[in-house]
Amino acid sequence: MRYDLVIFDNDGVLVDSEPISNRLLAGYLTELGHPTTYEESIRDYMGSAMHRIHDLVRERTGQRLPEDFDDTFHARVFSAFREELEPVEGTVDVLKRLVADGVPYCVASSGSHERIRVGHRKTGLDAFFPDGLVYSAEDVGRGKPAPDLFLHAAERMGVAPERCVVVEDSRLGVQAALAAGMDVYGFTAMTPDERLSGVTGHFSRMEELPAILGL
Repeated sequence: MRYDLVIFDNDGVLVDSEPISNRLLAGYLTELGHPTTYEESIRDYMGSAMHRIHDLVRERTGQRLPEDFDDTFHARVFSAFREELEPVEGTVDVLKRLVADGVPYCVASSGSHERIRVGHRKTGLDAFFPDGLVYSAEDVGRGKPAPDLFLHAAERMGVAPERCVVVEDSRLGVQAALAAGMDVYGFTAMTPDERLSGVTGHFSRMEELPAILGL
């Protein structure tokens, strides 16, 4: 099917940030007295907005994270991004194909605008994503799995939800896309197929995506 808009998740789909951010998140939570492994961070928080981390910790322990948690975590993540971050292999070629074929696209991420921009500048993806193509959970208040972010992106891009396709690698992101009434393809480079249920299809290498999108 040829879609009128391709909506990309950012972390783990465009930029290979999930290993970095989840390593740091697990370490910081453990440091604060909430023992968390890297695998648990991937399972519980991958693809979620920051408020979900606060909500789950409070729900499980009855304790609140420090007021400066977000600022401290982001400072650590951004520092690591500037040193280590790379684009997901094959992503640049996919974006070039979309541009060449005139297919509209954008990014809709649970991360903040600052997080998106730091990563895109380091990886060179800022050349493909000017401000009008970047949407963050900050824009809508409720992050994934709520559909708000994807619906907001579609509305701003002037495309009906049923004509959109979402590229996601997290369970929460897939749930949000389905709730928005959009087709969604699950990228399984880091996430097992079974955790991305209900998708239109799965793929494990970014080189597969152009054929899926009919490019």
